[in-house]
Amino acid sequence: MLTLKLPNKFFSGLSKFIPGLGLINTYKKEWLSKDIAAGLSVAAIAVPVGIAYSGLAGLPPETGLYSAILPMVAYALFGSSRQLMVGPDSATCILIAAALTPLAAFGSEQYQSYSILLAIVTGILCIIGGVLKFGFIANFLSKPILTGYLNGLAISIITGQLGKFFGFNIESGGFFRMITEFFSKIGETHFLTFTIGFAAFVLLRIFKKIFNKIPAPLLAVIGGIAFISSMGLENSGVRFVGNVPAGFPDIVLPVFDLGILGTLVSHSLGIVLISYCSAMLTNKSFAVKNGYSIDSNKDFIALGAANIFSGLSQGFVVSGADSRTAVNDSSGGKTQLVSVIAALTITVVVIFFTQYLEFLPVTVLSAIIISASIGLFNFAYLKKLYLVSKNEFLLAVVTSLSVITIGVIPAVLIAVGLALLRLIAKTSKPNDMILGRVEGLNSYHDINEFKNASKIPGIMIYRFEAPILFFNADFFKKRVLEITDNEKEKIQYFILDASPVLRIDITSSDVIEDLIFELKARNVVFGIAKVNGEVNAILQKSGVKDKIGKENVFENVHSAVEYYTVK
Repeated sequence: MLTLKLPNKFFSGLSKFIPGLGLINTYKKEWLSKDIAAGLSVAAIAVPVGIAYSGLAGLPPETGLYSAILPMVAYALFGSSRQLMVGPDSATCILIAAALTPLAAFGSEQYQSYSILLAIVTGILCIIGGVLKFGFIANFLSKPILTGYLNGLAISIITGQLGKFFGFNIESGGFFRMITEFFSKIGETHFLTFTIGFAAFVLLRIFKKIFNKIPAPLLAVIGGIAFISSMGLENSGVRFVGNVPAGFPDIVLPVFDLGILGTLVSHSLGIVLISYCSAMLTNKSFAVKNGYSIDSNKDFIALGAANIFSGLSQGFVVSGADSRTAVNDSSGGKTQLVSVIAALTITVVVIFFTQYLEFLPVTVLSAIIISASIGLFNFAYLKKLYLVSKNEFLLAVVTSLSVITIGVIPAVLIAVGLALLRLIAKTSKPNDMILGRVEGLNSYHDINEFKNASKIPGIMIYRFEAPILFFNADFFKKRVLEITDNEKEKIQYFILDASPVLRIDITSSDVIEDLIFELKARNVVFGIAKVNGEVNAILQKSGVKDKIGKENVFENVHSAVEYYTVK
């Protein structure tokens, strides 16, 4: 271990708020070489990708570099993941452009000022979400819906880059109008621009498939600049990035009209939902792979801190970066120190090497964006969805189509609506079952799945596999009365196995009370088993527990069966 130690009480208290400080007392010397190598590899990807994605967001190239410095340090301090890299992300960048284009001229100073404010607002919302322990929203957008959204986003991104890739301007907005204009102008293709872009694209795809540990975007950038300079093609009609200011950015607060704040907050909510859910998918997968757990609420706060620091340093909204996270993992990165090393490396580039970016062809950046967007597609998962669940597959397709047809920001609302409909559909009419006793055991199982499970004469054991709430309470009551009335043998006792019923509300407690009386009218006693604390408290406060009777409340199903059998 490294010898630096902090006083235990001070350190343990501080590290609860800044988890990254835990490295000071636990860092192993043998990790350092791997973290340095991984940090340099991440920086090699982050520099060209940051420049490319800044254009996607409608911002100057240097902002993509600024967005990859302080945000990475902030996440290293506040985040719980050892692998996740934050920075410019293609999905987030197109959301930025969609949010700001109606508010200011694309690429203008006002546009950049709003972008800074958007990052700060997004960061504040993330921190509020983490403090209020809203980290669970990472599970709100199901993987099928998020996959559909990212697939649609990939199509939108690629469509938006076609003009730059082929060397002509596309003025139209919207997927179908852009495609129409692209084909109408295909004859205006600038051959040299297209050739350079296509060569860069082929290089990126080959290296991704065969030499995936080599930073292909960096090679594409260096190759593009070297080709233009060596061939003297500065005046050939190829579009270049142009002047990129050198030096570390000033820390600034944006000047803005309070009237715009509400609009930016509404856009930020959608950006927070998409970027956080996407980041947590990446975060969880690499945490599982490396054998540790993450804290979604701390990561919500960390993402917020990263965005605030991005805005203050003239950057834009950042998120979890899949490609850089994968590079970190494959390079053997062990800790959050990788982010700090990558940030320091990018700082060196910003201070000393930006002059070399002036003749970087824009078509190379388009090739990088198009190649990265192909990585957003997940056809294998769509195929799996189609085979396993046609309904989930349909949700993914509808989400993709909504992104393409109505735009990336409105499609967030569609994604949220679909997620809510999916949740309500699953819980309004959930699975339920009649339980039978397995011979020789004290366990009770679904009589339709277990052939050796048999009903107990005079007793109906029923399991409802969902919380009982206002939108499914009537369905619950209807099902109980149906199975009781349809039973051939006379039922004297009804036992609800409440183990899956994690919550009830006042509406459902009233319905349960009505059910008790309707069963009583049929000469059936209502019993309940395995009630959790929250459900028990509501039944107690609402008076329903008194209606059930304490003698009819049991710790488990077997106790209920024994009691009623003897009785």
